[in-house]
Amino acid sequence: MQGMIMHHAQAVEMTALIDSHTQNAALHTLGARISRSQSDEIDFMKRWLTARGQSTSHSMPNMPDMPGMDMSSHKMMMPGMLTPKQMDALRKARGAEFDHLFLTGMIQHHNGALTMVKELFDTAGGGQDAELFNFATDVDSGQRAEIRVMQSMLKGKP
Repeated sequence: MQGMIMHHAQAVEMTALIDSHTQNAALHTLGARISRSQSDEIDFMKRWLTARGQSTSHSMPNMPDMPGMDMSSHKMMMPGMLTPKQMDALRKARGAEFDHLFLTGMIQHHNGALTMVKELFDTAGGGQDAELFNFATDVDSGQRAEIRVMQSMLKGKP
């Protein structure tokens, strides 16, 4: 969950670029939806961790916080997260180039979330917590639906 908070935070960071980087109305609508859902899920994960006496830090799981260390360049990134180089390219892009980089990057990002959900359910006992099971199932279905939308947008279909 701690790593997933960090993963979701990057998606929110990506959507925050939309207003200043593109005029694509469909991307604005999609970005708002992604930002809202990811932010709501971050709130859920923090509540879930707090209820279990766990840290809600954005640091890598099972690693101590290291003040001043930029974890974005750390080799142990969560599945699907954009690299610092990809994030830099996204920040610099505008218009159609931004749209393409955002969509391909967010598809990569969402596929990483699907990998994490699969790893959870493949772990003995992982998903026995009903609240966690429902959350992970919702993440899985939501990310799959958004991937289909983004793939259609990349192909130029409404």
